[in-house]
Amino acid sequence: MLTFEEKLEIIESFPQLERRNVSLGRVNFHYEGSVLDKKTVVYHLHPNGNGFVYAGHLPASATDSKGMVNIRDYSAGDLRSLIEDSIRYLSNERETAFQTTAEQAIIGNQPEERWVGPEEHMLILVHEDELWNVYSGLNLEAAFESYKEAEEYMREEGFTRR
Repeated sequence: MLTFEEKLEIIESFPQLERRNVSLGRVNFHYEGSVLDKKTVVYHLHPNGNGFVYAGHLPASATDSKGMVNIRDYSAGDLRSLIEDSIRYLSNERETAFQTTAEQAIIGNQPEERWVGPEEHMLILVHEDELWNVYSGLNLEAAFESYKEAEEYMREEGFTRR
């Protein structure tokens, strides 16, 4: 586990983030260049090493109700990557942030399937929270109670499993 100082050093290496000290020795970092209302990238980084990073680019199953991920046990590389993706998501490059995540073999620790349709449009099928969700980019396209229903929908829309 990284120390508070090590995490601060990594976070402060991002010049686009603005430090804001809050109560009890905790620190927030804001991204003023955000194209969304959300500006807080690092929330309540505490001297004990606990803290959160905004991860709106990840599926809801991978974050808390505010879209945050706990970074207490993150490695330096993982922390840097998460912050980069968060900034990218909050900037004009939001689609790129999702594509980086979607290209991974796992989304939110759930298997995914890629389906390609007309004009090479790609949809991602993910099993999350007892539903089969179909994503188009960042947007939830559809949700189904069974894999069979999701598969039927994809085929009817002209998509094939990749």
